[in-house]
Amino acid sequence: MSLSLRLDALLVRTQRHAPTILFATLALAILAGVYAVFHLALSSDTDRLFAETLPWRQRQIALDRAFPQSTDLLVMVIDADLPEEAEATAAALASALAQDTAHLCDVRRPDASPYFAREGLLFLDKKDLGALLDRVIDAQPFLGQLAPDPTARGLFAALSLLGIGVQRGEANLAPYAPSLKAFADSLEAAAAGHPAPLSWQRLIGGEAGDLGGSYRFVLAQPVLDYGALEPGLAASEAVRRAAAGLEFVRAGQARVRITGSVALADEEFATVAEGMLVGTLGSVALITLWLFLAVRSWRLIVPILLTLAAGFSITAGFAALAVGTLNLISVAFAILFVGIAVDFAIQFSVRFREMRLGLGDPATAMAATIRRVGPQILVAATATAAGFYAFVPTDFRGVAELGLIAGSGMLIAFACTLTILPAALTLFRPPPERAEVALPGGIAADAALGRARIPVLAAILLGAIAGAIALPRLQFDGDPLHTKNADTEAMRTLHDLIDNPLTNPYGIDILVPTVKDAEALVPRLKALAPVGQVLTEASFVPEDQTAKLALVADAAAILAPTLAAAPSAVPITAADIRQAMRMTLAQLDPAVAKGPPSAALAPLAAALHRLEAAPDPTLIAMNTALTRFLPAELDGLRTALSARPVTLADLPPEIRRDWVTADGQVRIQVLGNAANRGSAGLSRLVSAVRGVAPQAGGAAVSIVDTSATILHAFRSATLGALVAIAVILLLALRRVVDAALVLASLLVSALLVALAAVLLPLPLNFANIIALPLLLGVGVSFNIYFVMNWRTGARLFLGSATARAVLFSALTTGSAFGALALSGHPGTASMGRLLLLSLFCTLIGTFAFLPALLGWLRPLTRR
Repeated sequence: MSLSLRLDALLVRTQRHAPTILFATLALAILAGVYAVFHLALSSDTDRLFAETLPWRQRQIALDRAFPQSTDLLVMVIDADLPEEAEATAAALASALAQDTAHLCDVRRPDASPYFAREGLLFLDKKDLGALLDRVIDAQPFLGQLAPDPTARGLFAALSLLGIGVQRGEANLAPYAPSLKAFADSLEAAAAGHPAPLSWQRLIGGEAGDLGGSYRFVLAQPVLDYGALEPGLAASEAVRRAAAGLEFVRAGQARVRITGSVALADEEFATVAEGMLVGTLGSVALITLWLFLAVRSWRLIVPILLTLAAGFSITAGFAALAVGTLNLISVAFAILFVGIAVDFAIQFSVRFREMRLGLGDPATAMAATIRRVGPQILVAATATAAGFYAFVPTDFRGVAELGLIAGSGMLIAFACTLTILPAALTLFRPPPERAEVALPGGIAADAALGRARIPVLAAILLGAIAGAIALPRLQFDGDPLHTKNADTEAMRTLHDLIDNPLTNPYGIDILVPTVKDAEALVPRLKALAPVGQVLTEASFVPEDQTAKLALVADAAAILAPTLAAAPSAVPITAADIRQAMRMTLAQLDPAVAKGPPSAALAPLAAALHRLEAAPDPTLIAMNTALTRFLPAELDGLRTALSARPVTLADLPPEIRRDWVTADGQVRIQVLGNAANRGSAGLSRLVSAVRGVAPQAGGAAVSIVDTSATILHAFRSATLGALVAIAVILLLALRRVVDAALVLASLLVSALLVALAAVLLPLPLNFANIIALPLLLGVGVSFNIYFVMNWRTGARLFLGSATARAVLFSALTTGSAFGALALSGHPGTASMGRLLLLSLFCTLIGTFAFLPALLGWLRPLTRR
């Protein structure tokens, strides 16, 4: 049976059984929708986007299995006014989180190992170590008083010794000037009623006290809920609740920020969802407006919306059956379905209005519409579906599933357009047309285009040629961080710590069988130009230990007797503090009277005089502020001076487990230097490392290989889609010229998109690359209508009802894209901008290039 006879039979059934057809199809849509609600899940697991059979995925899976503690991390970053406050906050946070097994597991502090407390001095450069130990030895007079009495009384006794030295002309206060100023500032703050803790780490260590960095880290693996939009949200909220209750966080002296892979992913999903409701409502309002302007009657708008809703619901049900779980890419089928399916419905409805104006009788007009438009929509739907199906065989699972769902959705949209829509129009009985349905101003535009046909074609072809030349410069930004909102907490924190191995998102990991293999490979890696740092378990064994241990031993010999004194267990009282102040002032006042040599003591004496008359609670608060962190600093100093020689065998399990697998394989981590960041830099780094270690994996390798996988998928799928579309067009149109016209306009639009993307610039990325299949789908649909009309003898293009339908279809689709372009999420916004750009260039091809070309070909075809 021919297509026209099949359409006639469909028409008879539709008009005769309109209520039954509408009820049955809507019931099917409702059932499909209910099934989708209960069976169609959404997974935010980015690992689902790519086939596990890919070599780079296999390497990453192997690394994740070897070091499971390094995957799916929340990284809590703590900084504070004082290093001791940061340390205390980190310790308290880790203790609190370890108790919350409902949200977190494997809570640990990689920077707080007892190993580093004992061997930490050996990781300093020899010069820095010598300077630090000299400073500590210079502080021996203070330490001699503070070790047995780590209170304000002990501090005041040490200050008394300085006063005595100045009186005798034997003390040089220059080495103590920074410490004396810190003491004076702390005493003044206490006298003013604002006692603030004193950093003994900085007092004793000076600049070396901050060599360990200003940040402390707590790592944890959250319990993830992949059924939620933000799988780690509950765990992050638990961390924030625990942090809010910590002393220094409450006081505003410390802050806890959250980053890590889980936090970054969660914030991305939250940013995508942010403003989505407002954007959706705005786009729905605009879509309704465009539909009204296109068809002019609610009796036409409601059938269109019913058709779209039913088609979408059935497509969602199909998705639930076919894939079960949507990923972060395949969820975009909704945009693609609405963007193209609305074109079918608008095209049918506008052409029905045109036929109604010319024929009058609704039934006759409906029959003419189905016979004329049905084949066009069928060809458009089939060609578009073939374009989407071309993505199914690729290894980019996210787009493969999107292609399957969207391709099937096109066929479902076609079926709904020729069943639900005619039935609904029959029942809703739109009013008769009283005015021309063609695009307003279209006839004049056709005439103008006819007069400027050659210049228009030349200009557009020059743009297309420029696009072809610019095509190699079209960038693909493979860095996933560039599609994230840089203003979120996790992203700001990540950028602050970009050089830290714990949080650097661009690391390369290499597994080698033995330590000897690692020792042989590390020098070759360090010699590579893009490499900035190479880490192994051997990085945690200090270098030049003999010379450094000698320095530590010399300092220990001098300081050990001083630090060995046991502190008193008797608590200090306000009376003790007051008596100690009086005794200290008895030595400081005469020293201050000696003039400039004792200038550093004057602020101290003034502060102590202010505190003499202070109430007892003020003195106790002052003592706490001065000495709160002193006992821990003295203990740390005793521990650090007990450093001993270490080898790989001495590394504690908590360090070794991050670098050596259970079967003895050794992990090597490679970080690029600052000059090799961004997509090009990462590619150089990965290429260089693979030159000496082909088995390399890790985040940087995954980023580079992900880009390659995506680009290969889109290249092969685009080629397959074009071939499939060409075959379908040849079979349907039965003329090479007709098929070539559709493809030529599509190609011109694509090259104009490439040119604009290079000039703006608007690089491709993981998020916006899905605009390419939409360009194929919309371009094929729009162009087919004009070419098939031209083949049947139409000579007006812009002045036709088809042009009106295409324009309002584009406006409707563009409204949805505009909501995406205004998103606060950079990836979503770039997707919306590229979709709008693709749509605009498609309209140039459909409304300018194709009509001009068809008008130019018309006299040729008559010869």
